[in-house]
Amino acid sequence: MLKEFKKFAMRGNVVDMAVGIIIGAAFGAIVGSFVNDVLMPPLGLLLGSVDFSNLFIILKEGIAPGPYASLAEAQKAGAVSINYGVFINVIIRFIIVAFAMFLLIRAINRLKEPEAAPVADTKTCPFCLSNVALHATRCPFCTSEIEIEKG
Repeated sequence: MLKEFKKFAMRGNVVDMAVGIIIGAAFGAIVGSFVNDVLMPPLGLLLGSVDFSNLFIILKEGIAPGPYASLAEAQKAGAVSINYGVFINVIIRFIIVAFAMFLLIRAINRLKEPEAAPVADTKTCPFCLSNVALHATRCPFCTSEIEIEKG
């Protein structure tokens, strides 16, 4: 059974998938940092010094009564909250990752060569319906004269 597992694990597509998952996790960390550290601070500043990661609604106060200055403070007090600011950050991350994947797949599809349409090198005899050479003037099967197709 160990040999079978080793054979399965070393197949090309399994190794490729593992590499893709590792790169995807690293890419997710990069996008997360981009959203939290680069994109959201200026966006929050433009919207009036809003820190999206600290947007929340308290459903039930914790041990220490509110108001809470930050999400971390509310969670430390044990408050139950809807953290919609964190959700907005995650949605923005998803959109960035989805767009990056779209661009990657689009580039890969452009690199693939389109299959050339097969060139017809025969035509059908109108009398006996046999396949004859495209530029033939007489059918080799029924000996009828065939017009050469123009174009």
